[in-house]
Amino acid sequence: MNITIQLWDADPICDKLCDIDNNYDEYPESYDIDLIYSIKNGHWFGDDYISNENFWGYPDLSGYGRANGCDDNSIYQNNRDCEIWFDIYQNDYDGDGIPYWVEVNVFNTNPEEDNRGEDADGDGVPIEWEWKWGHYYEWYWWSGRLEDAWLYNPFIWENHSGMDYDNDGLNNIEEYLTSQWGSDPFRKDLFIELDQMEAGQNGEPASILPEDSKDMLCTVYDKHNIVYHLDDGCMGGGEIIPFSKEISGKTLRESYYENYFLHNGENEWRKGIFHYALLVYDAGFNGYAIRRDEFQISSKYIEEKCKQLFFIDRSIVYASVFMHETGHSLAIYNPGVDNPDTMYPWKLDYWKYRPYKSCMNYGYTYILVDYSDGSHGMNDFDDWHDLDLTYFDE
Repeated sequence: MNITIQLWDADPICDKLCDIDNNYDEYPESYDIDLIYSIKNGHWFGDDYISNENFWGYPDLSGYGRANGCDDNSIYQNNRDCEIWFDIYQNDYDGDGIPYWVEVNVFNTNPEEDNRGEDADGDGVPIEWEWKWGHYYEWYWWSGRLEDAWLYNPFIWENHSGMDYDNDGLNNIEEYLTSQWGSDPFRKDLFIELDQMEAGQNGEPASILPEDSKDMLCTVYDKHNIVYHLDDGCMGGGEIIPFSKEISGKTLRESYYENYFLHNGENEWRKGIFHYALLVYDAGFNGYAIRRDEFQISSKYIEEKCKQLFFIDRSIVYASVFMHETGHSLAIYNPGVDNPDTMYPWKLDYWKYRPYKSCMNYGYTYILVDYSDGSHGMNDFDDWHDLDLTYFDE
């Protein structure tokens, strides 16, 4: 079945077609995506596909069921780039999502019985996950045909706890646990739990990350196909914690990490999946890393910075420092990072590292929501290439 997906921007004068294509095809101005959907196996191919370690073609960096107009390297161009998430499915008698043909001819399961949640081989991931992510198309060049192929078998034990094809720090079992929030084992995902602080009794305001800051953070990572998942309570973790006028890094590292992140062992499974961010009132400094997977920013000092930078949108200030501290948990380190001399124009390093246009550079922290891509010449660094999503998992 041939399917074309387009995204249009409604305009009073003339509707405009948005770019959601990767431009791998023969048409240089292709903005839509063309797919071939198989009723037989329930998967699709074309401008969007699963590209695992056995796949023979170009990798689909945006992931399966997700299209990113920036995949043609137009991240910093005005090209009407957009992101779209989609799914294609068909009627299924037993409601488990696995097509009739696959159940009868591949898995030998009952097509009239819902098999969701079954893990016959005991490898930690259920049959419906192995069906969705275990299929790919193999190209037989001598016959010019695409044939069904299966990377995973739901009836043979596989070491899913040791598989991390996309190198994002999440093994396949963790990818399954987070699949309810859109994770993809063949595309990078970044999960962050955010705990925020309630208002004080003496007029101290609540320490809350602005909604626009969340949108900025999601957009900047998603453009680079690192899909950003911020749990501010929407994924069962982020919460509003009691007010404390002053709090030490030691307390955040020990008591808060155990009580509010791991919940005394109840949420132990989230360690190694989620980074842990705290937005508190006053932890002694604007922001700092506490562990590899934990950092804080303090609203008392960020609000002072917002007043100093009155010409910069408050949401940018918050998003920039939040992204800076996240960068430490992604192993972004170079001579331009956290260099105090980059803050002052009368210092040599301020000018030396001006080409390093990254929020990791103190000269751009609070005013820029981005990492650098290394394209600005001498003394620039490619953060987007160098970052390590596995670093936080101690």
